[in-house]
Amino acid sequence: MSQMQQYTQLYIDGAWVDPHGTGSIDVINASTEEVMGSIPEGDAADVDRAVAAAAAAFDGWAATSPSDRAKYVQAMAEGIGARSDEIAATICGEVGMPLPLSKRIQAGLPQVIASSYPGIVEDFTWEERVGNSLVVQEPLGVVGAITPWNYPLHQIVLKVAPALAAGNTVVLKPSEVAPLNAFILAEILDEVGLPDGVFNLVSGTGPVVGEAIAAHPQVDMVSFTGSTAAGKRVAAVGAATVKRIALELGGKSANILLPSLEGDDLAKATKAAVGSAYLNSGQTCTAFTRLLVPAGKHDEIVDALRDEVEAKWTVGDPATGGGRLGPLISATQRDRVRGYIQQGIDEGATLVTGGPEQPDDLATGYYVKPTVFAGVRNDMTIAQEEIFGPVLSVIPYDTVDDAVAIANDSPYGLSGGVWGADVEEATAVARRIRTGGVEINGGAYNALAPFGGFKQSGIGREAGTYGLEEFLQTKSLQL
Repeated sequence: MSQMQQYTQLYIDGAWVDPHGTGSIDVINASTEEVMGSIPEGDAADVDRAVAAAAAAFDGWAATSPSDRAKYVQAMAEGIGARSDEIAATICGEVGMPLPLSKRIQAGLPQVIASSYPGIVEDFTWEERVGNSLVVQEPLGVVGAITPWNYPLHQIVLKVAPALAAGNTVVLKPSEVAPLNAFILAEILDEVGLPDGVFNLVSGTGPVVGEAIAAHPQVDMVSFTGSTAAGKRVAAVGAATVKRIALELGGKSANILLPSLEGDDLAKATKAAVGSAYLNSGQTCTAFTRLLVPAGKHDEIVDALRDEVEAKWTVGDPATGGGRLGPLISATQRDRVRGYIQQGIDEGATLVTGGPEQPDDLATGYYVKPTVFAGVRNDMTIAQEEIFGPVLSVIPYDTVDDAVAIANDSPYGLSGGVWGADVEEATAVARRIRTGGVEINGGAYNALAPFGGFKQSGIGREAGTYGLEEFLQTKSLQL
């Protein structure tokens, strides 16, 4: 995006207002390393003002009918659709996802998620009789939403749409690394005429604005997506006021190719494994970064992976279609991922393709070569820690029981995959994997399915009816 996107105000209580915080934060284009925009650096006083507005607006908003609230959410979806080209171009610059993918995923998925909630709200059981009790579902109150940079608007809408539909008011802190799309959303919500204070935007850093939201006594719930380390901090701070905490955190997902795969089925699964690891340059919490393969087929699969990556997974400018993979989000992230690649080499994994060096033809931009390691042991750092870059580790196993044990030998439990010649066999293996979701033979993304993790991958679920329920509490009236 060539035009500078400069925002100097926050969105609080239905209006664009000057921040209390006096600083600003530059937003860097991931492929040019140039400043593409700037946002206000809010502070705790800005959070206080936003929370006060949200708390004042809550009773009125909660009293509106679910169907009326859903109309606003539908209008939000339509507003996202109307500005989808602008959103896609903005996130292409902020995050580095190639523009065609950014249109389909970064702008498309938020519209799909938002537009799903009117139907969900209509079908939802808001109250039911249980014996002599009337059990009702009520909104929680003020929701603090703290969101990440990798799928920035998608993660915002996964929280804002169901929170509003459920009758809550919202204070949003987007990632300061990729925040411009959140300001576009605030403009959309302003245009649809949400009542004052129902949605508020305070930009700034996690240690200042995020910390203030998590600690605020008038915030009834914090919904956080980001790193496991930051999520632990949110949970610890929020515990002081015993608020509800929902966490969608990291992953180190395993993709199991079963011994039954042969011929074209094996070739298809191997090819798909690369895409499952490299989407968004590997900056995906659900990325299948551990590929578990039968030991007897390890070398055959590794050869096919090398051919696939070197032939098709090119790296280049995401705005011009110069590559299938764009840059990473920042210099910090690039250096971190390269450090993991070097650590994999140092710990004895076999570097198949890629490596820690800057791509020869891309002197500028936060690029990392798409990398494959073979002969990886599950106790290696590259198999245990979330790298968040285009790095695929191939781990051989002896039996299916071994594969399941390796898949579950992780502090994380977000996602995973199983490929087999027989769907029933693959499904039986998938049931044994301790993660919040499993793709079977490349099963497609479902916007209505629950999304969330086991273990240190998080608490709670997003999307669909399950996402609505996260923002509700249950009351019983004894009659």
